[in-house]
Amino acid sequence: MGDAAYSLNLAAGGDAVYEPAEPASETPRARPIPRVNIRAFCEDQETAAVIQKASEDRRLSKAHVSMQMGGVQAAVAFYKNASTPNLIIIESLLDRRDLLVDLDRLSEVCDAGTKVVVIGHVNDVLLYRELVRRGVSEYVVAPVKVAQIIESISTIYTDPQTGPIGQVIAFVGAKGGSGSSTVCHNTAFAIATSSKTDVVIADLDLPFGTAGLDFNQDPLQGIADALASPERLDEVLLDRLLSRCSDHLSLFAAPGSLDRPYDLDPVACETVLDVVRENVPWIAVDLPHLWTAWAKQMVLRADHVVITAVPDLANLRNTKNLIDQLKASRPNDRPPILVLNEVGMPKRPEISVKDFGHAVELEPKIVIDFDAQLFGTAANNGQMIEEVSDKSKAAEAFRTLANLLTNKSEQKSEKASSLLAPILARLRLSMTRA
Repeated sequence: MGDAAYSLNLAAGGDAVYEPAEPASETPRARPIPRVNIRAFCEDQETAAVIQKASEDRRLSKAHVSMQMGGVQAAVAFYKNASTPNLIIIESLLDRRDLLVDLDRLSEVCDAGTKVVVIGHVNDVLLYRELVRRGVSEYVVAPVKVAQIIESISTIYTDPQTGPIGQVIAFVGAKGGSGSSTVCHNTAFAIATSSKTDVVIADLDLPFGTAGLDFNQDPLQGIADALASPERLDEVLLDRLLSRCSDHLSLFAAPGSLDRPYDLDPVACETVLDVVRENVPWIAVDLPHLWTAWAKQMVLRADHVVITAVPDLANLRNTKNLIDQLKASRPNDRPPILVLNEVGMPKRPEISVKDFGHAVELEPKIVIDFDAQLFGTAANNGQMIEEVSDKSKAAEAFRTLANLLTNKSEQKSEKASSLLAPILARLRLSMTRA
């Protein structure tokens, strides 16, 4: 449950006590919510505003969310002569007894299968017990946060036994030739190598994609076949269409031919990625430098976005536009990761790293120096940078980017902290006794 939701533990004497759960992250870590109808009945304008913001989040893009004021009484009146939706969110300002009476009235007009989330203003474990007994899916104590609402809905419509759904990383170049594909392929390789988890590279530049060349692969089938008949894609067909590059890295290759035009359908792209997400922990999407309906959808609905730019004026302008678009469309997500590529090219005037970050209002997390020899050798040999020179600064940059995306550095920090905790505790104890 979220940060104001209930958690029940048994005290030493055997009585149930209320403990607030850990605070929810400001960035919701929730799965995308399926196509369901959700209607909220709010008592407080602040709660209504939070639900409105949550409804605009990319994770609820498939759901239909509507809202009105009035609480439980308004819901009972509304559904006397109408079928209930998949999910009702109810806010109530009442105390335990009156809230339960109202919910009993609501149950009389609810269709079978309708789920209910209650937002209450009473911090009461007995109320929580009664709500659970009545079949309420979730009880959240106001004031609520956007992340809390998203995670509460996601918890209802996802099976915890299936494990975390795969995360999509959209790699987009600020300008053609910025090196976004190279960054995508090398970062995916770094994630697969360091984390030992499965990664799929989806090359969506169908006519000109270079993923096959970069990994020295020439598959007969690939992502174009999946996009042509997305309804046929399942785990078996996916395994057949993927080209394996290593134990943990597979490639959804682009055809790289001009025998026909490629006008992608946004729904087909979403369907294909949904199947991949169900089977693979990480999907690195290599996007061409386009801003079509499907390309925009891929960027805005991805779990993570990596922007690759070269330090010149056109890249700066396009980077600023991309960042502004992402901030406006993804207010509940972390900002994109900015990679500044080909820095320090001889005889080329360029914008400094500091000035570039200041102008776009986002500090470049990764800076990759210009190295024609290293990158040229890797490209011509069909190898990754780490395979050519694992000690190079570029290889280290890709490993750092992989760690940023997978939160590996945070996990290391937490592990180190847990290992040192007993020692620090004994040290503090000895200091106190002294």
